Amino acid sequence: MNPRRVVGLLLLTVILLPIITPNVVADWDDDNWLTNIIGPERLEHGDEFGCHGYEDVQTVEENWVIEDCRDYVSGFTEASRWGGQPISFGIPGDSIDSVTAEKLVNSGFEIIGDKISNSPNGLVVMTRNGGSLEKGVSNQTLLESAEEDSLVSIYWRARIDDLKLREDKDAIELIENQNVWFTTWGEWHHHGISGQEASESVTTDGSLIQVTLQSREQWNVPGTVKLQFEGNIQQVIDASGDDLLTIDESEKVLKSGWRILSDGMLLTITPGSTITIELDDEANVVSTPLTTFNDLHHAVTVVGHHTTNLFQWSSDFQESELRFTWLIERPVEIEMDWRLPVIAITALVATPIAIRWIVARDQQLQSSNEQSDES
Repeated sequence: MNPRRVVGLLLLTVILLPIITPNVVADWDDDNWLTNIIGPERLEHGDEFGCHGYEDVQTVEENWVIEDCRDYVSGFTEASRWGGQPISFGIPGDSIDSVTAEKLVNSGFEIIGDKISNSPNGLVVMTRNGGSLEKGVSNQTLLESAEEDSLVSIYWRARIDDLKLREDKDAIELIENQNVWFTTWGEWHHHGISGQEASESVTTDGSLIQVTLQSREQWNVPGTVKLQFEGNIQQVIDASGDDLLTIDESEKVLKSGWRILSDGMLLTITPGSTITIELDDEANVVSTPLTTFNDLHHAVTVVGHHTTNLFQWSSDFQESELRFTWLIERPVEIEMDWRLPVIAITALVATPIAIRWIVARDQQLQSSNEQSDES
C-alpha cells in the first residue's frame, strides 16, 4: 500500500474513531452537586428534591428504580427543609398502572406528576398547568390567568442531550412580580393538610384562643388558618411563652408566624406547636383553613424534570426568587471503549514513523534522480 495512503488512513482513524465507536454504558454515575455547594444552597433557598428515576429507564416498566432513586437522593441530601425523605415522583406519560402506583406508595412517595390523568389510591397528582419556562415556549397568557388558590406547576429542563435550553427571562420576571406564593409540590400538599388540622384544633377559653398542630411522620410543614373575631389582640405566644414572629404582608415564602387582619388574624403554625392568642375581651372565633400561605392569590412552583446535573439545571436561577421541585434522575456513567485509546495510541506512534519513512524515501528518490540527470 502507498505509504502516504497509510498515513492518511491513520490520521482519519484518529479523527473518526471517537465518532463511529459506540460508547459503552458501564454503570450509574452520581451527581455530587446534590451534596456539594449547589444542593445545600437550593435546600436552604426552599427547594424540594424528588425523584424521576434512572436515566434511560422507564419507571413503569422497571419498578426497581423507584426505591433505588429514593435511596440515591436520600444518600446525598434532605428532600426539603421540612422533611428528609423524597415524597414526589415524576412519571412520564398520562397514566400509571396499579402495580407501579402501589410500589410508589410502599416506597414512601405521596405525589406524582405531571401529566397523569388518573388518580391512584394513596397518591396525589400534580398537573402541569403552567406550560414551560423555556424561552420561546412559555405561555405568559397562561401564567397571567391562574385561578385563585391554585398551584401553577411549570415545566423546566435545562438540557436535552447536548442541547442547552434557555430560560424565558420575561416569564420569570412576570411570575416574580405577581402576588403569589413560591412553593414546591410537597410543601403545597402538606401545607393544606396542616392548615385543615390546625383549623379543626381551635379552642377558646374566655379571652384566650388556642391552636395546636401535631407533628407528622413525613414532613412537618406549617399550615395556615384564618381566625376571625372581634376585639384586639394582646399577645400571641408559643408554648414556651415567647412571642410568635409576625409575617409581613409581602412575604411569599412559607414561614411560621402571624399577621393581623381587619377582622382577625392569619396564623401559620408549625407542626408540634401550640399557639395561644390573648384578646382584650371574650373570644368568639370562626376558623378557616387557607389554601395558600399568607392568603396569597395562588402558588407557583417550577418543576425541574430529568435533573441529572443540578448545577446545569439551576445555574440560571441563582438570583431568582422562584422555588423549584427538582425531580432528580440518576445519570448513566459513560465508559470509554477500551479499543479507542489503544487504536489512537497505535496511530499516533505509527504516524511519525511512516512520515519519516516517506521523507527518507523521497530524499532517496530525489538523490537518485539528481544522479541520473548528472550522468
